[in-house]
Amino acid sequence: MNNKKLITIIFSVLLVGILFGAAGSVKANVFGDIYNKYLKPVFNFEKTASPTTTPQTSQEIYSPTNDYEQAVIKAVENASPAVVSIIISKYVPVIEQCPYNPFSDLPPEFRQLLGGDQQFYTECQKGTQLQEVGGGSGFIVSSDGVIVTNKHVVADKNASYTVLTNDGKKYDAKVLFRNPNLDLAIVKISATGLKTIPLGTSTGLRLGQTTIAIGNALGEFRNTVSVGVVSGLARSITASSGGQSNEKLENLIQTDAAINAGNSGGPLLNLKGEVIGIDVAMVSGAQNIGFAVPIDQVKQSIESVLTNNNK
Repeated sequence: MNNKKLITIIFSVLLVGILFGAAGSVKANVFGDIYNKYLKPVFNFEKTASPTTTPQTSQEIYSPTNDYEQAVIKAVENASPAVVSIIISKYVPVIEQCPYNPFSDLPPEFRQLLGGDQQFYTECQKGTQLQEVGGGSGFIVSSDGVIVTNKHVVADKNASYTVLTNDGKKYDAKVLFRNPNLDLAIVKISATGLKTIPLGTSTGLRLGQTTIAIGNALGEFRNTVSVGVVSGLARSITASSGGQSNEKLENLIQTDAAINAGNSGGPLLNLKGEVIGIDVAMVSGAQNIGFAVPIDQVKQSIESVLTNNNK
């Protein structure tokens, strides 16, 4: 279209706008018709929209991971209130530096020659005191305070045991049951209305299945969570702890969920938050090679103690 014709169209549009200025809706309709018919094709006021893509939300991007993470988070949230720390305390000698004279048996003239009144010190015992000597983990299986742990955590019959619950409360614990062959122990605290963890099954576990370990890592970091997979099944190991005699444990679950010192006795969970094993050992110097006692091996013992406890 040439410039002359374009100018004519513009003036025509302006004239129509003036003539229909008082016409209200008529003005809008007429002007709109003229715009669509003449001006829009010429000036191309409305640019063709370029294709756009709606940015994916974080939920869409991480949808598979999000489902997995939510399952882990839910399992941990449900189980954590029922995971406890077990503190091992024992009366130990109080050692001090006491003065002594190594030449006291010699005649005075020789004592003067060899050191005179010089002070010498040696270690000596000044009574005993109750002291924390270790720690482990456990999990509550009965609302009235029955707790499952490892036998090696509460093996010392001369020690006393304190349970520290997730809400920071402390309870004296009494050992009800020890089974060295399964490295299983059950203790009891005087409490009611406690949160418990459901026992699952270790039958049918598959390599690569997600595992979650919760425990008192290093006896210092309560309710530490680590996540991994079932790395092996039906493992046999010879384990020792704290100078105790070696014990052969069989048919264990191997997992790469980090199990540290202090995690012993804590639960190994599946994604449903059910206990599938009891954390029992780790390989020193290895990278994330830990073991758990399958829950199906100890269920009968646990149920037997629970039954007797309720009588």
